[in-house]
Amino acid sequence: MSVLVVNCGSSSVKYQLIEPGRDGQADETDSELKGLIERIGTDIPDHKTAMAEVAKTVQAHLAKTGDALIAIGHRVVHGGAEYSEPPVITPDVIETIDRLSVLAPLHNPANAIGIRAAAESFPGRPQVAVFDTAFHATLPEAHRTYAVPVEWEEQYGVRRYGFHGTSHQFVSRRCAEWLKTERGIEPDDSRIIVLHLGNGASACAGLGRKSIDTSMGLTPLAGLVMGTRSGDVDPAIFSHLGRVAGLSVEEVETALNRDSGMLGLCGVGDMRAVEELIQSGDEAAKLAMDVYVHRIRSTVGAYIATLGGSDASAFTVGIG
Repeated sequence: MSVLVVNCGSSSVKYQLIEPGRDGQADETDSELKGLIERIGTDIPDHKTAMAEVAKTVQAHLAKTGDALIAIGHRVVHGGAEYSEPPVITPDVIETIDRLSVLAPLHNPANAIGIRAAAESFPGRPQVAVFDTAFHATLPEAHRTYAVPVEWEEQYGVRRYGFHGTSHQFVSRRCAEWLKTERGIEPDDSRIIVLHLGNGASACAGLGRKSIDTSMGLTPLAGLVMGTRSGDVDPAIFSHLGRVAGLSVEEVETALNRDSGMLGLCGVGDMRAVEELIQSGDEAAKLAMDVYVHRIRSTVGAYIATLGGSDASAFTVGIG
C-alpha cells in the first residue's frame, strides 16, 4: 500500500510515493518513487501540465509493481486561521484554499490545481491537505500581531501567519535531535534558526521545537529576498507608485510577487543563473546577491537576539 505525497510549489512540483511503516510513519528508506519537475512557467508551461506528467509516472509505477495507492497528501501553503491540523480534503476545503489564494497568489492556486488533477487521475482516493501555516500557530501573540488597527485582524485576519511550516518543522526537529546527541542539549531547550532558501525563502526562529518567529507574514511575500518576490518593502510603495507611475494596487502587487526579487534586480530568478552571471562579471547580478545575503544576515542577527543566542543554524532547500 502506497501514499502519494505532492508538493506543488511556485515553480516546481515535487512528488514521492511512500510505503508508510507499521507505526504509520515514513522516512526516506520507505520511498518507492520520487521525482521533481522544475522551472514551471519557463521549460514547463504550467502546473496542470506538470501534474499530468506526475500522474503518468505514478500510474506506470503502480501498474508495474501492482501496489495499491491508498491516499494522496498535499502540501498547501495558506490555511489562514481555519486550519491548524491536516484535514481530509472536501469541496469545502478546496473552496477555502481557493479563497485564500488572495493571500498566497503564487502557491494556493497551484496547490488547488494539484488537488483537482490528483482527483481526476486517481478517482476515489482520499486526499489530505497539510498546511504550511500550521507549524507557526505557536507564534507568541506579540510576534504575530501587526501594529495596525485591531479591527483589521478581527475582521480581515490581518496578522502574521508564516509559511514553509512543513519544512521548518521537519528541519528543526532533526536539528534538535542532532543537538541532543552531539551536544547534550535537550530538545525543549534548543534554540535553532532554520533558513529555507529556495525560489521562495523564509527564516524561522525555533525555541524548544516550536516556532516563535518567522520572516513571512500575512502572505508569503514578506521577509527575505526571493526568486521573483521582493520580500520586505516599505508599504508606502503602493501609494507612491500610484502617484508617480499611475500603477494600481493590483499592478504593484503582481510586480512584487512575480517581477521582483532576484529577477527584478538582475533579470533572472534562478540562483544558478545568477551565479553564472556573477562568474561572467555581471555587476547587477553581484549586487542582487549582496542584497540577498544582507537580508538573510540581518534576519539571523535579529533572531539571535530574540532567542537569546543560538545553538545551531540549519540550511535547507536548493539554495540552502
